[in-house]
Amino acid sequence: MQSSRMGLALGVATGALLMARSRRRKADDLRGRTVLVTGGSRGLGLALAREVAAQGARVAICGRDGDALSRARAKLEEIGFTALTVECDVTDRAAVRGMIEAVSQQLGPVDMLINNAGVIEVGPAGTMTEEDYKEAMATNFWGVLYPTLEVLPSMLARRDGRIVNITSVGGKLSVPHLLPYSASKFAAVGFSNGLRAELAGTGVGVTTVVPGLMRTGSPRNATFRGKQRAEYAWFSIADSLPGLSVSAGEAARRIIAGALKDEAEVMFPWTTRAAVLVNAVAPGFAALGLALASRLLPGAPSTDTGRQPGKESQSPFSPSVLTRAGDQAAHRYNQVAPAEAR
Repeated sequence: MQSSRMGLALGVATGALLMARSRRRKADDLRGRTVLVTGGSRGLGLALAREVAAQGARVAICGRDGDALSRARAKLEEIGFTALTVECDVTDRAAVRGMIEAVSQQLGPVDMLINNAGVIEVGPAGTMTEEDYKEAMATNFWGVLYPTLEVLPSMLARRDGRIVNITSVGGKLSVPHLLPYSASKFAAVGFSNGLRAELAGTGVGVTTVVPGLMRTGSPRNATFRGKQRAEYAWFSIADSLPGLSVSAGEAARRIIAGALKDEAEVMFPWTTRAAVLVNAVAPGFAALGLALASRLLPGAPSTDTGRQPGKESQSPFSPSVLTRAGDQAAHRYNQVAPAEAR
């Protein structure tokens, strides 16, 4: 009797293992699968579109800027890839629903959703307004939730799918001069981690991506408050330095590899891992370090200077040799419109 029970248990375990391996093989292969990348017209989103296209996926990208989407499609076509482009504001639930319907009709149901769309605003807390926080939450949290809610029923019905949420180290520890961004990314991390737990065993995997600095050229299109030129200088320099940051292409490879393995969390580079570890085991020490870093950042101006994009906040420090890698990435990943390049 004992041996028969052991045999039955072994058989069940073997069957479960074989089924898991079968699902893993299916998930590991993107050939012929539909992948949707929100915020895919530039930066990391465009790098992710290139990566999944190179692995044989049917690719759709969305963004708010129709011209940027057209340029992104052309850049992909130049290297032999095609992509469906859909103009969509992910903060608009109805627009997201229409976008998902369009992608499903033309490419088939979404097999992998990469919630990458995001906004970032840099400046002292005293210069931020209530609207700045609302804008960050609208894109960085609701812009993750809305696409997820639209694709999830179909994925659950098929018992197959991947949801990849691009969050940030700012969603693990709050970074000075990035408070609206960090608050919204904390919300995205909490949603992503909880959703993975609830979907366990359904065939739908959720991966939370926690990147640090990446060379995507994104500071040009970030928004700056306070002493805009000084804020843009420190942010764009930090975002460009090898060792502290990783290239957009390397980031995309790590993200897709982790998602296909159904990893719970993908975190990089090593500086991000170190910062998150220190914050977890010694939060007081981490808070002291962040406070010291905050003292080195530009102070708030005596009068309100409003807000402006990075491309209008340049100075002798940026662009410079210190930002060369980031500036090159800006051209490579569609952060620079043709009119701006002249």
